[in-house]
Amino acid sequence: MNRKDFLNLSAKAALFLGITSFSSCDDKKDEQTQTLLSKSAQGNAFGLTADKIDKVRVGIIGAGNRGATLIQMFDWLIQNNHAEIVAISDLQQKKVEKLNEHLKKAQPKGAQLYAGNENEWKKVAERDDIDLLIIATPWEWHTTMSLYGMENGKHVACEVPIAYTLEDCWKLIETAERTQKHCMMMENCCFNGEELWVLNMINQGVFGDLTHAEGAYIHDLRKHLLDETYYEDQWRIKHHLKKDGNFYTTHGLGPVSQYMDIGRGDTYDHVVSMSSREKSLSDAAKKYNSPHTNVKCGDMNTTLIKTKLGKTIMLQFDVHTGRPYNRLNTVVGTKAVHEGYPSRLYINEDELAWWGHKWLDEAKYKDYRSKYDHPLWSKLKTQISDNAVGHGGMDFVMIYRLIRCLNKGLPLDINVYDSVLWSAITPLSELSVAQNSASIKVPDFTGGTWQTKRETEMLRDI
Repeated sequence: MNRKDFLNLSAKAALFLGITSFSSCDDKKDEQTQTLLSKSAQGNAFGLTADKIDKVRVGIIGAGNRGATLIQMFDWLIQNNHAEIVAISDLQQKKVEKLNEHLKKAQPKGAQLYAGNENEWKKVAERDDIDLLIIATPWEWHTTMSLYGMENGKHVACEVPIAYTLEDCWKLIETAERTQKHCMMMENCCFNGEELWVLNMINQGVFGDLTHAEGAYIHDLRKHLLDETYYEDQWRIKHHLKKDGNFYTTHGLGPVSQYMDIGRGDTYDHVVSMSSREKSLSDAAKKYNSPHTNVKCGDMNTTLIKTKLGKTIMLQFDVHTGRPYNRLNTVVGTKAVHEGYPSRLYINEDELAWWGHKWLDEAKYKDYRSKYDHPLWSKLKTQISDNAVGHGGMDFVMIYRLIRCLNKGLPLDINVYDSVLWSAITPLSELSVAQNSASIKVPDFTGGTWQTKRETEMLRDI
C-alpha cells in the first residue's frame, strides 16, 4: 500500500481502531494507526500456568441478564468446594440482591454486595481475597474492567466480546503478557455438545484436511434491542446506531477457529467484509415509536477470512431480521462435511457419486454421535442436565472447565490470544465495510506463536 492510499485509509480507520479523529496530514496519528495495524505481541502468555488454587475465590461484576445466569453455573462447584463467590457488583442494588438470594441456596453466607455508582466494581477488583473476576457488563466496560482486574493481580474471565477496538485488543495482550494473569473470553459456544463432538471428530481424523468453515450469529433481537428495560439504558442498540460491521463475531468464529487450529498452527491472514442495506430494525423502531430509528448497521453482515495456510471462513451477523436462530457451524474437509441447524453429517464414500451426495441417515448419524461424542459431555451428563438453563448446559461446562483449570494450575481452554483474535474481527470488519469491502490484513496478535502446531486445550480430560 502506497503512502497516499495509507493516509486515506488511516483517516477513515480512526473511528474503528479506538483513536481520536484526525486529519490525514497528521503524521503522528498516521503513525499511531500504522502501529496498531502492524505491531506484534511477545507471545509469552501462551500455555500460561499459575499456582493451583484449591478453592477459587470469585468476584462477579455485572448482575444483569448474563450475570443472573452465570451465578447459577457455580452451584455445583460451590457445593463441591471448588469455588466460592466472595463479592457481587452492579449499578443497581436490587440486581445484586437478587443474585445473592440465589447464591445463598448453595453458599448460605452469601457474598459482599457492591452497588450504587459506576465505580463500585473497582472495590471488587481491589480486594485481596479474590482470585478471579467474572465480568458480565455492557461491551464498553469489558476491556477497562479486564485490564483493571489484571493490574490488581486477578485472573479475568470476561463475557463476549472482550474488546471491540484494535487499541483495546493490544492493551489486553500487553497487560496479560506483562502481569502473567489469565485473561479468558467466555465464549460459551465452544463448550456446546455439538461443537465439541465436531471438534473431537476432526481431531480423530474423520474430516481429513479442512478447507472451509462457516459460522454466524443470526438471532432476531429486535424486541430486545428496542425494549426500554431489557438492556440497561438500552446500551446494545446504541452500537447499531453508530457503526456498521459484525459486532458479535465470537459465537460463530470461536468454534470454527478451534476446528482450524487458529493460533495453534494457523492464523487469520486478511479479512473482507460487506454489509447489506439496513431496513428491518429501523422499521421495527418506527412501528413501536422508538426514538432509535437512525440505524447505521446493515441488516446482514458477511465477513470472509483467509488464513495463513489458505483455509477460508465465512462469518455472518444478523440480529435485525426475523430469521430463526442459527450459528451455521459448518465445516468442510476432504473426507467429511458438517452443517448445523439442524445438525447434519456427510462422510465421503470411497467412490465418487453422480449428482452430489446425501447426508447420513438418522441411524448412521447417531452412530457417529455416539462414537465421537466429546467425553466431557458424558462425564458431566447429570450436571449438564441440572444446568440446562445455561444455554442447554454449555454455560455450566464453560464455568466448570474454567474453575477446574484454576484448581489444577493448568492453562485455560481459551487464552488471551484466542480472545483477542476472535474479537478483533469486529473492528477489522467495520474498517473493511467503510472501505467498500477492502481487504484488511490481520495483525499478528500471537507474537508468532501461531506457527507452532499444538492440540487445542479443549480436548484435554481434566
